[in-house]
Amino acid sequence: MFGRNKSIRVEVFGKTDLGRTRDHNEDRFLVADLTRKTASLQPDVRQHDIGPRGTLFVVADGMGGAAAGELASEMATDTIYAHLLKTWNDDEVTPQRFAYRLKEAVEVANASIHAHAKAHPEVRGMGTTTTAAGVLNDHLYLTQVGDSRAYLIRGGKAHQITKDQSLMQRLVEAGELTEEEAAQSERRNIILQALGPDPKVKVDLTHQEVRRGDMLVLCSDGLSGQVKKDEIAQIVSTTPDLSAACDKLIALANERGGPDNITVVIARFDGDGLRSSNPGLQEDVGHQVYPLIDTETSTEPVPVYKGSRPPVPNRETRKETRTIILALFAIAAALIWYFTRNQ
Repeated sequence: MFGRNKSIRVEVFGKTDLGRTRDHNEDRFLVADLTRKTASLQPDVRQHDIGPRGTLFVVADGMGGAAAGELASEMATDTIYAHLLKTWNDDEVTPQRFAYRLKEAVEVANASIHAHAKAHPEVRGMGTTTTAAGVLNDHLYLTQVGDSRAYLIRGGKAHQITKDQSLMQRLVEAGELTEEEAAQSERRNIILQALGPDPKVKVDLTHQEVRRGDMLVLCSDGLSGQVKKDEIAQIVSTTPDLSAACDKLIALANERGGPDNITVVIARFDGDGLRSSNPGLQEDVGHQVYPLIDTETSTEPVPVYKGSRPPVPNRETRKETRTIILALFAIAAALIWYFTRNQ
């Protein structure tokens, strides 16, 4: 349990890289101390005590071609941060309220990106994945849209604590593919939703208790698609300097082709406000849904192609298709009834 007179300290750093094949970077990340209302990588943010309003980390991987992907990821990170500053600052400090505001900020970012694309046809179809992590007291709250990832490194072992919203993840869960087959599939870039393409989005909200010595890694699929989680754990656990750890991870992804932009944020937690991890116990670390009371009715995910490919038909198009199919069935039924009656 978090004590009032105890402190939790975080050391954090982040980097983004163009990769080897792209001509511009559509990734974006953000590191912010929500208590002091500061978003930067300056020394006072890179190492700080987590205050009563918490700390925020965001990684966004844009899509849409030209400048659209860059704009979408920038809007996502900026809007999430701005919305939390505006709403969370006056709220009662409770885990429920913090988790609610974090989820709400992602939904507001989606609405803003969608409205901008609708008003500007030249960027129609733009979108971005977003993984936003908020730390309040001794708990981590994660919001996930798309397939950027969060790993928790504990005791030198990496645990994926987000779940990809992707076609490959669905096929793995259904037993149609192994994780190795999914990682090699040509369809691995198909995600089920992103911020922007649709007016509403289903935000996956999860949580995890933070222990002393834990490390959090947020990354775009430019890293996770090329570097295995055990390799991430090994590099992060054995490289005390976080800037150097970011460099090593990015360099390894580039050595393996660097087919996409690469972004990574690494945070290390310490302090007497955190419980120690017990290596002898089987601890529950992984994808854990947070039981939010103020959850709104969610919408069905819609597949989205990452990269510069055009998005798949939206819900309106699919609704029209269903209407046409139902009408054809009705006509066929009427014809069968007519010919049966007149035989």
